[in-house]
Amino acid sequence: MSEKNEQAIRPNERAVEMREATDAGLRFIGTIRTPWKGRDTCPRQGRLDGPECRLVLDPIWHAALDGLAEYERIEVLYWLDRSRRDLITQSPRSDGTTVGTFALRSPVRPNPIGTSLVRLVRIEAGEVVVCGLDCIDGTPLLDIKPDRCAFTPKAPPKPGTR
Repeated sequence: MSEKNEQAIRPNERAVEMREATDAGLRFIGTIRTPWKGRDTCPRQGRLDGPECRLVLDPIWHAALDGLAEYERIEVLYWLDRSRRDLITQSPRSDGTTVGTFALRSPVRPNPIGTSLVRLVRIEAGEVVVCGLDCIDGTPLLDIKPDRCAFTPKAPPKPGTR
């Protein structure tokens, strides 16, 4: 799919003219590596049994990973840097049905922050290997958090069990 087609507005969609944003600053903490090179091959929703992907952290953040391996699932927040930001209504299925942007999980948003609840596979040398992502290779990484629904780390094994 060409970039021009990815930016096209479908019937019934509406865009707004946006002024320059100056009210927030974000720090990318790394880059996400996935098998998907473009939106046309990227899944709409990640699957916990999907392919392994890597969260490649900048070296200054490696120590921030201490204790993360205790969790089975983590939440990954990322910046959807190739998404348009100006649509207020969207037709996600191209069937003429139109809804407001805030009623969708579409990557097209005023602030294109993506979130995925993923399965933590392992951590190795400042890289977090996960399954369940749904973003394009090279997507900027914003943050990593333990699963908010299971904030307690995995329980240590009971003595005499494995």
